[in-house]
Amino acid sequence: MNYHHRDFFEFYEEAKPGSYDLIVGNPPYIRYQYLEPEQRTLLADILNRQGMRANKLVNAWVGFMVACTDLLAEGGTLSFVIPAEILQVVYAEDLRRFLARHYSNITLLAFSKLVFSDIEQEIVVFIGKKGAGQSSIRVIETDSVEDLVGCSFDEIEFQPFVSFDEKWTRYFINACDARVLNNLYKDDRLVPFSDIALINVGVTTGNNSFFSLTDETSATYELDDFTLPLIGRSSHASGVFFTNDDWERNRSQGKRARLLVLEDGQYEKMTKAQQAYIDEGEERGEGKGYKCSIRDNWYAVPSIWIPDAFFLRRNNLYPKFVLNRCNAISTDTMHRMKFEGGVDPELAIIAYYNSIAFAFTELCGRSYGGGVLEILPKEVGNIRVLDPAQLAIDDTLKSDVIERVDDVIRSGKNIETALDYVDRAVLIDRMGFEEEVCEGCWRIWQTLQARRLGRSTR
Repeated sequence: MNYHHRDFFEFYEEAKPGSYDLIVGNPPYIRYQYLEPEQRTLLADILNRQGMRANKLVNAWVGFMVACTDLLAEGGTLSFVIPAEILQVVYAEDLRRFLARHYSNITLLAFSKLVFSDIEQEIVVFIGKKGAGQSSIRVIETDSVEDLVGCSFDEIEFQPFVSFDEKWTRYFINACDARVLNNLYKDDRLVPFSDIALINVGVTTGNNSFFSLTDETSATYELDDFTLPLIGRSSHASGVFFTNDDWERNRSQGKRARLLVLEDGQYEKMTKAQQAYIDEGEERGEGKGYKCSIRDNWYAVPSIWIPDAFFLRRNNLYPKFVLNRCNAISTDTMHRMKFEGGVDPELAIIAYYNSIAFAFTELCGRSYGGGVLEILPKEVGNIRVLDPAQLAIDDTLKSDVIERVDDVIRSGKNIETALDYVDRAVLIDRMGFEEEVCEGCWRIWQTLQARRLGRSTR
């Protein structure tokens, strides 16, 4: 047996492609910026040769997987211990596509408990058989590595890749529910959220703590006329509507309920008291952050427009979707939405608050340590919702559904109560969805949500 003790990237440059039947490893997890310059060059070359992008977000383990796939013979097996980030992060998109194209089947072993608790790094074990043809994947999740001993997983089906561009978190659901999901992608009663609304980030102030004001601060510096009502975070959104009453309540509770909105050159037109707020902020260095520093006047925040609705960016149990009823604005803690012409905003609420859309929300978003679900504008746009144009419901039922959902959220009741009602009254009785479809979406939502929230206790 031959042994080599050297830098792997250098070894790969001289190795013969397709010369190994089995490759097993635990590659180093080193971010691009921490690699030596020559290692960065080698990593970039490895990825570029396969038509992949090399950027500052990519990690060394990505290069190891690509290089070892090249070294593997057809029919050979690769088994690597890698970060669970492969399931969903943006920088691994190219790698997921690459692996799905080069392996006929992939098994991912995932664990509900940390395998390496001393480094607090969630991992999966990738086991892939290299080969052409229909690619498929399965995910096997256990509590710990010890639970794998003596177990047979033959009964767990491989699922064909629906799309090489999808996150792999979707394959945590069982094959039966996956078939329900696959059919929903083709169901013309559903549309992507992006079909009914423009979805954009909230206002990027560059310094939310400076530009978000309490009533007290605004009054002290006489800034009321230069502010807009602000919905700043989940706790500001009490129901499916953000109303003037909600805003007044937030103000009375001392929340940062105003956003400071100034134009270029506004400073010279302000009173001494108003200028004092800018002056004091400048003395503290509030305008030195990148977003502020690149402006002509650091205090003049761009892209100020009033949206029709808001969608929460980071979430616990589920993302709130809220209609704007008081000409409010949001920071980048929420996304802003502007409905396409002809879309009834209240029907859009019903289109979202149901088990189908909630299942897609978990699929489209991404989770991090602590169980947080983050969902970016493009991902919100990919959520499948009911087509409002096909929601042929009378005003009485529409009002009843809206009131029930709003009451559940405002009173802090379990959101499942609202989804149950909407599923039965709208999806099944009015839209003709089969009960089994709603139950399948419910399981998908619950499965992915439970896995995400479970990560907060590790």
